Amino acid sequence: MDEELRSLTERLRRESGGGPGFERLADTTDPDELADVLTAPGQSLWARELAAFRLGLAGDRRAFEALVLLLNHRDPQRCSSAAYALARLGDPRTARAAAALATNELRVAYALHPVRLLVELRAPEAVPALITTLQRRLRPHDPHRRVALACVEGLGTLGDARARTVLSEALAHPALAEAAVHALARIPRQR
Repeated sequence: MDEELRSLTERLRRESGGGPGFERLADTTDPDELADVLTAPGQSLWARELAAFRLGLAGDRRAFEALVLLLNHRDPQRCSSAAYALARLGDPRTARAAAALATNELRVAYALHPVRLLVELRAPEAVPALITTLQRRLRPHDPHRRVALACVEGLGTLGDARARTVLSEALAHPALAEAAVHALARIPRQR
């Protein structure tokens, strides 16, 4: 069993209190049964999360909308699980959705996992979204340093020359300076 699936299953077993409903959903091999959980009224959050995660790992695009909603959830564990499943889903809409979430200033407190997902996907939307998000985090007294740091590290991983300016600006911020130095070192020099 995939380690992420095992961890998610154990977390949701505790959250749900176990029981036959949970075990049936955890054990089913029928993708239609899992997809029905995503659209049926009155389903609990743990059931929707388990169904979406399992469908995502299976590459079933019916999980996309539920996983995107979970990627933007206030619970970091749900965001992390959704990002993991979305990275494996193979849906071409994923990068656009992650970029929209990463750059949404009203939800910036929940942008950490969308930023990390963009880096993992290495999609064309990644660098512009990370640059935009990082530029906004360079304001004085911005409370979202973890998001800023994820952007700096991600831009270093992606190694795109378009990030050179914003990474140079990040050098002036003590919480980001060391990571910015490393990120800039990973960007090839222009000749």
